[in-house]
Amino acid sequence: MSGFPLYYHPLYSDGLDAAARFPVERYRLIAERLAELDGGRKIEVREPRPALREEILLAHDEGFVDRFLAFELDEGEIRRIGLRPWKKEIVARTMRLVGGALEGLFEVLENGLLAGNMAGGTHHAFRDCGAGYCIFNDLAICAFRALTDPRVNRILILDLDVHQGDGTAEILKDEGCVHTVSLHGAGNFPFRKKTSDLDVAFANGTGDEEYLGELGSVLGKLSGQGFDLVFLQAGVDGLREDGLGLLDLTRPGLRERNRMVLEWRRREGVPMLIFMGGGYSSPIDHTVEAFCDLFLAAGKEFADGSA
Repeated sequence: MSGFPLYYHPLYSDGLDAAARFPVERYRLIAERLAELDGGRKIEVREPRPALREEILLAHDEGFVDRFLAFELDEGEIRRIGLRPWKKEIVARTMRLVGGALEGLFEVLENGLLAGNMAGGTHHAFRDCGAGYCIFNDLAICAFRALTDPRVNRILILDLDVHQGDGTAEILKDEGCVHTVSLHGAGNFPFRKKTSDLDVAFANGTGDEEYLGELGSVLGKLSGQGFDLVFLQAGVDGLREDGLGLLDLTRPGLRERNRMVLEWRRREGVPMLIFMGGGYSSPIDHTVEAFCDLFLAAGKEFADGSA
């Protein structure tokens, strides 16, 4: 078996305007840094196909989807999403981004271990609108697509981004086969939270010890529940260097988070698809290195599981 399958396309960065109030270059920087650190030994970077319109419609209203694809969202809708100023390449970017998640889904169902997308985790997108840098909800789309596979009856979405997965919780609230869990900052966007199946909210300034202790407790509760598939939203915006996060997590703390989750996956024997999630540190190097830690850990876990 080859290395950990990780999907990436240059449009992840190039499809956004360089003037956007968003760390546009982080995707390219992560890809370059991983090439330096891994050199293709344990990680196999693959180019995703674009998602299809009918795949997006699994989780989103037709009118919203078609207006976005035609580049016809109104100013209010664009403002709610952010990533401004927009350029037309954002459409192709978004379809590649969701395509990366779907390709990862198909791959992990076959290899039974791990796959990932070097973007995505767009958990603030709702059925009829985008929000918070998220246009289409790749987690929800992949959940609905996975449930059409006879091998999948129960899915866990474990969202460790510092911002609550409100769009994911809302879209999937009536889907009993999907269990949504969100560990997030209480004082962070979105300020009006939705209700996941399990929500854990941390006070501003929460550090490694409290966070990891709570994560351990949550993983214990999730053990032995018979999930067939896990989606990990692995945002690193809880880092103390992240101005949008409001938590006080360290890089070693996030490494331990990754270890705990990957070890739990191994014990449970369940395939896991990794979505990148948020990260907005200044300088962006802190975010880049933290995501590289995540993917390198997944690469090692994949190699160990394939041996």
